[in-house]
Amino acid sequence: MWLTLGCAAVHAQDNDMILNRPYADTKLIHLGFSVGMNFQNLAITNNGFVTDDGEEWYADVSAISPGFCVNVLADLRIAEHFNLRFSPGLYFGNKVVRYLNHRGNSEWLEQSHYKQSQNVKSTYIVVPLELKMSAKRYHNMRPYFTGGVMYAQDLAKDRSEQLKLKNGDVMLTVGMGCDFYMPFFKFCPEVKFCFGLKNLLDRNRPDLEDNPEVMRFTQSVNKVQNNMVVVTFFFE
Repeated sequence: MWLTLGCAAVHAQDNDMILNRPYADTKLIHLGFSVGMNFQNLAITNNGFVTDDGEEWYADVSAISPGFCVNVLADLRIAEHFNLRFSPGLYFGNKVVRYLNHRGNSEWLEQSHYKQSQNVKSTYIVVPLELKMSAKRYHNMRPYFTGGVMYAQDLAKDRSEQLKLKNGDVMLTVGMGCDFYMPFFKFCPEVKFCFGLKNLLDRNRPDLEDNPEVMRFTQSVNKVQNNMVVVTFFFE
């Protein structure tokens, strides 16, 4: 009897739950915006190139700083559990590339022959197109997954530093989040992982033809690819 009464009480509480915006998901098209943070990284493939003077340089990203991102959103309902989302925006970010000479010595007086660094700042215009796959709504929440592609164009000026990166990239994206139905809008925190498909390393460096001290860094790297983690908060 007590179990029956307990189940009845839980059922009553479920029925008494006030559903915010009960018809929000039935709209064909709805709009929104998002703000958040991005964490940019570079996947660097080194090749072990040894210079004429015996230096062997390896590069990696030693420091990642959180950047800022802002997007607008257009959402198209294509089925009960599927939406197509278009969310162009701007990503501002920074990463520090560290170069280390594996045949060097940390006690050398001239430290530039042992280690160097490069600060890479980026301002991306991003154009993501993603499929949103939502679970069944439970009260005022609804978890979901996303997957798609994103074009990213870096607006930063050409750099004549150790490594020069191309400005355009295409990325695969996968993400997860949850819709929280508020009285006047939907609040949707989301985390997304972005994987670059292109090799961003620009090996055409006529600016370094007479500067082998810097050209050796380009010669030591085969591939540079973009990776990002993006944490966003949508308001729809």
